[in-house]
Amino acid sequence: MATNMDKAFYQAPLGLEEEGSPLEIDIVNPEMVTLDDGSVEITIEPGEEDEGEGGFSENLAEILPDNVLSSLSSELTGHFETDVNSRKDWIDSFVKGLELLGLKYEERSEPWEGACGVFHPLLNEAAIKFQSETIMEVFPAAGPVKTQILGKVTREKEEAAARVRDEMNYQLTEAMVEYRPEHERLLYSLGLSGSAFKKVYFDPSLNRQVAIFIPAEDVVVPYGRQTLRARSVLRM
Repeated sequence: MATNMDKAFYQAPLGLEEEGSPLEIDIVNPEMVTLDDGSVEITIEPGEEDEGEGGFSENLAEILPDNVLSSLSSELTGHFETDVNSRKDWIDSFVKGLELLGLKYEERSEPWEGACGVFHPLLNEAAIKFQSETIMEVFPAAGPVKTQILGKVTREKEEAAARVRDEMNYQLTEAMVEYRPEHERLLYSLGLSGSAFKKVYFDPSLNRQVAIFIPAEDVVVPYGRQTLRARSVLRM
């Protein structure tokens, strides 16, 4: 069984026919034109270099004019503030809900000195029950990953599906040691706030994929948005 995450994620499973590799294009010397409305039109042409000055990996913040950067920052800041304000009622309700978990004792002087400052932990108990029941469904004994073959079922596809399933289960249960604890945190937060997110990325320091829980309050999107597709997400 392969244990290299790069190979497992980017190499087609054995037994499946290769459909071709993605086209690699080097990009150099983007041409920028400032339009009448203040926006910038960038023309990208293929080149031979991929890194260094004028290459694809160059930091655009270092080559764009100051007036363009200022305009972009003002626009992004305005959108961010609009999104934050649109979910203000939800944030207020979420903060008040945290006070009802019964996790801390509050000294009170109202309606009289020494009045009880303890909340019943019913909300916390419900969130923990939701977390415990859901994690058993997500992480069964056979592993969290299942595979499904689309189209005609052949022996080669079945063997390839089994290899993908075994490799992914190994990565999520053995290699990515933080995956299950972070997922349990996600489920607890999901029961309280109604939304939760997870960021999956390659960590060069660990030389493997990692999956980190992101609380809903740290992800800023318009409150009424039904999908995140084709939408930039700003993390606080």
